[in-house]
Amino acid sequence: MVMAPALTDIAGPRIHTQPVAGLPLIHVSTPKLVGFQAGIKRAFDIIGAALAMLLLSPVFLITALAIRAGSPGPVFYEQERVGTLGNVFQMFKFRSMIVNADKLIDELKDDSTGNGILFKMKDDPRVTRVGAFIRRYSIDELPQLWNVLKGDMSMVGPRPPLKSEVDQYEQYVERRLLVKPGITGLWQVSGRSDLTWDESVRLDLFYVENWSLIQDLTILIRTVKAVLGKSGAY
Repeated sequence: MVMAPALTDIAGPRIHTQPVAGLPLIHVSTPKLVGFQAGIKRAFDIIGAALAMLLLSPVFLITALAIRAGSPGPVFYEQERVGTLGNVFQMFKFRSMIVNADKLIDELKDDSTGNGILFKMKDDPRVTRVGAFIRRYSIDELPQLWNVLKGDMSMVGPRPPLKSEVDQYEQYVERRLLVKPGITGLWQVSGRSDLTWDESVRLDLFYVENWSLIQDLTILIRTVKAVLGKSGAY
């Protein structure tokens, strides 16, 4: 007899049968980035982030000046995000909203296009004019290259969640936290903010289950196209 289990999003080498009490059961090993694979990904991250920061230094300077001139407040924005295995870190972004924008979320929740876990809103009134532009082209994410160099994040990986989001995760969604979050990922190149919560989770888990360096390179190339296309950016 030949059977096809509903495990199509999981890499084949991690699926094998294991006899338990005389019954052949399907066992799926936990995805891990260790040893040589972890070393390759870390080297890729360091080289990629360093080169990107060097090549994009004029963009950093122009963006910082525009933010400073466009609205009162700091150039950079720091926010606690959850990384590998639940470790909390400070994620950096260019500030794209008015100061104290987080305090206004409760007033805007009724207009959210998310699902109650992830807050999303088109035409967010908290976004500044400069902020709208840098969000459209994902320029606001560039300071996360520093997070990559620090080891908090990766060039490619699942979306870095807020602690309030992780607190509401179902158990299977926690597999997102088995690898470092990324500046970009399958969610970024597959619709960005236009994705539903379930779609973004499925894409992130697929990435975790099936990591490869070739996949990272492919996602980075697709990211350039997605950013220039501006689809789902808000």
